[in-house]
Amino acid sequence: MLKQKLIKLDKPPLLIGNDVALKRAELKAYFEQTWELYESLFALINQDEAFYLRPESLRHPLIFYYGHTAVFYVNKLLLGKFIQGRVDHQIESVCAVGVDEMSWDDLSEDNYTWPSVEAVSEYRDQVKEHLLDLIDNMPLTLPITQDSLAWVILMGCEHERIHIETSSVIMRMLDTEYLTPSNAWKNCPDFGKAPRNTLLDVTGQQLVLGKPDSNATYGWDNEYGKLPIKVDNFSASQYLVSNQEYMDFVNAGGYQKSAYWTEEGQSWLNFTQAKMPRFWRYKNAQYWQRNLTEEIPLPLNWPVEVNYLEAKAFCNWKDSLSDDHVRLPTEAEWQVLRDQLDTDLVFWSKAPGNINLEHFASSCPVDTFKQTEFYDVIGNVWQWTESPIDGYEGFKVHPLYDDFSTPTFDGQHNLIKGGSWISTGNEATRDSRYAFRRHFYQHAGFRYVSSKVAKVPITEVTQCEMQRDISRLLHHHYAQASNQSQHDLQQILALLQPYLTIQSKVLDLGCGTGRLAFELAKSSAHVDGIDFTARHIQHCLNLKEQGQLRYAMPTQGEIVDFHEVTLESLGFAQAPENLHFAQGDGHNLKLQFTHYDLAICHRVIEFSYHPEVVLQQLRERVKAGGIIVLGSSYSWELATTDKKHWIGGFKRNGENLSSEAHLFEIMSAECDLLKEVQVTSQFEYDQRTSQTANNHITIWRKRV
Repeated sequence: MLKQKLIKLDKPPLLIGNDVALKRAELKAYFEQTWELYESLFALINQDEAFYLRPESLRHPLIFYYGHTAVFYVNKLLLGKFIQGRVDHQIESVCAVGVDEMSWDDLSEDNYTWPSVEAVSEYRDQVKEHLLDLIDNMPLTLPITQDSLAWVILMGCEHERIHIETSSVIMRMLDTEYLTPSNAWKNCPDFGKAPRNTLLDVTGQQLVLGKPDSNATYGWDNEYGKLPIKVDNFSASQYLVSNQEYMDFVNAGGYQKSAYWTEEGQSWLNFTQAKMPRFWRYKNAQYWQRNLTEEIPLPLNWPVEVNYLEAKAFCNWKDSLSDDHVRLPTEAEWQVLRDQLDTDLVFWSKAPGNINLEHFASSCPVDTFKQTEFYDVIGNVWQWTESPIDGYEGFKVHPLYDDFSTPTFDGQHNLIKGGSWISTGNEATRDSRYAFRRHFYQHAGFRYVSSKVAKVPITEVTQCEMQRDISRLLHHHYAQASNQSQHDLQQILALLQPYLTIQSKVLDLGCGTGRLAFELAKSSAHVDGIDFTARHIQHCLNLKEQGQLRYAMPTQGEIVDFHEVTLESLGFAQAPENLHFAQGDGHNLKLQFTHYDLAICHRVIEFSYHPEVVLQQLRERVKAGGIIVLGSSYSWELATTDKKHWIGGFKRNGENLSSEAHLFEIMSAECDLLKEVQVTSQFEYDQRTSQTANNHITIWRKRV
């Protein structure tokens, strides 16, 4: 069992200042407070067994999340080359990548061997010690910018604060016997009948969404950029929808009447057979509500907590009873309400709502915190919106966390706004933007709006890839030229064919946007495509599961050509069931990726921070007698790979050591060289510019 303690909350440090020593102390205090708050939450669990249960079948067990936030620090610091080595390979493999709810199918337990709670606790202690030393001794200049080590420390803090919230949701799904109530996590003691909700008129306005340049606090990538937008007049409910108000929908047969539910909502209902919100209980002829550690009689005046699909169905029911059009607010409409509240986390002396853990460790009555004319514009529970998340104009990913936002830019993740009782740090700020799949449960409820116009005023999510480096890779993989025999991927495919059978299990490590993996799936029993970049895997999955992808290829200056790729154009009548894609680190693959007949690793090692480790991973994952195919131009860059980790390309004992010779030394210890050839890759940058790479292709057989 973990030790419970009371935590004093600090606010996130500003990025600006004049006193470096003071800023270092603020960073350290914020890091330590975040870490201890996480420990305090997990200390509510009173049996190690509970760490391995999966009360939510679509999420990892809690042991993953207990280790994950520490692993995140290590991975980002390694990627940024701020540290040189790992702390624990096994924990950092299984606790690295979380779960986005891609479907309602269960995660396979066979893919994970979870560490003990004691091992993860010791690992966290080790990482904490390293991080405290790093904070004490790192270079620090002000203001803190996105390329600094201090930014990465803040990134880790805010990432952990996100998981404080998401882990607490999973804990609400555990049986109460596994949790011990604590004075550090007290429920609100007040409950009774709910006030009657009313619609209040709101004057529309022209506004610009996006984190202002003057806001000197840490932000995630999706907050930056600008979106000018005009918001028309609307009316909004004065209160969040309470349990009592939502009960009217339940009693009206709302969960049984498909007319109120979207097509997606009907599918979810059929799958779950839900009859009430997830955290309600009905026993002994009485409704109850599950809070963090205990059940209480349903507090009618607390906000209901539902997913988007349930909130949308309630609005459709409400709409059927109204002359106007009732729906959820858009992000912009919520922002109009938020801008009437002239304060933010770093400026208030006391939270004006049930947020930042300043009041309760639960929801509270919807008429407790009045902010302007409305109650709970911020805090109590998050508020679902009609708006799918997308990047604002000028959006750029952070190079150390390219998969924070981009996997959600798919039209299937809706924004939640306003924060909840447990939202701290960035989550509690004005400009935070978090989005979840519509069937996902968070500490989230909603308020509704009414307008004269039936159409929801939201901007469609851009499904076309506009980021130039990603578009160029997509073009290399899928442009018309990629079908020609002289294309490097087609030449490599031809080299692989003699070693493939219809029973072959194949690994494409560093698959990029997936073209070679798709082709290999035509002549193999099983293909795993793995890439470190989430954006690449997102396109692989879109093409496989949705049957198409689109990208914009630069031609001249700002001019682009738009391209579409379909499964049909690749020769597939339907999605290949033997092809699987996953995000992963080639230096530290998960244990389930093993026993391959053939592994291909083309143009990967020169972009790896420790190429020899990648080669070792390949040799370990291929069967005895299996084939390893390597392709590289050996174009080493110090910005990517420290010289001490280069494979050749330097002097050893005063003599030149080529990459070809060094690779032979490394690989021939366990493998026999079968063949080596040269294959040229030509990468188009725009209409008149391209880059050529001459790749050394070697084919090896692992000795029996």
